[in-house]
Amino acid sequence: MLLTLRRLLRYAVLSTVMAALVGGSLAAAPAKTASPPSRAVAVLAGGCFWGMEDVFEKLRGVTNVEAGYSGGSRATAHYESVSTGTTGHAESVRITFDPRLISYRTLLDVYFRVAHDPTELNRQGPDAGTQYRSVIFYANQAQRRDARAEIARLSKSKAYGAPIVTQVDALAAFYPAEDYHQHFADRNPVDPYIVTIDDPKVVALRGRFPQLLKR
Repeated sequence: MLLTLRRLLRYAVLSTVMAALVGGSLAAAPAKTASPPSRAVAVLAGGCFWGMEDVFEKLRGVTNVEAGYSGGSRATAHYESVSTGTTGHAESVRITFDPRLISYRTLLDVYFRVAHDPTELNRQGPDAGTQYRSVIFYANQAQRRDARAEIARLSKSKAYGAPIVTQVDALAAFYPAEDYHQHFADRNPVDPYIVTIDDPKVVALRGRFPQLLKR
């Protein structure tokens, strides 16, 4: 009888110790949280893609910018066809960025305040046609909400002397433009179009968003 009581007592003590150890280890385990994504994509259109590309390439957190076409079919996604203004495409840029360093909303801020004029309908400066229209191609519902919220904010504040005509469309596809269009401003810094139309955008970027520039 005494031996049985001792065994029961030992079992109870061991059970209590094990429960405490297990409970303590579970309590000490840190809660797992989802890591923020290190890569996201934005597709924006606002006139000639040379200038758009040149502006966004200079932002810290942007890892790549590619000129291309969005809004039409693969069959017509080449410069000669897009230039007719009948394909549904807009000259666009696909911006790959690290959202831990720069947010989508910040990209939109640069887009509206520096990269183009959102009040010009189917044109930008000397370039006219639907292929030069102002349009945000959203990749998900979060981007759609951010785009609409930014347009509403700017409209309410009367940031411009005319209504914003920027479209907000779902991104169906992005087709890279021909090689000679890629990084055109960097490769052709003295081209008259770059000097006259695009360089002023970069000057404005440096003046308004110096904190966003790559070092």
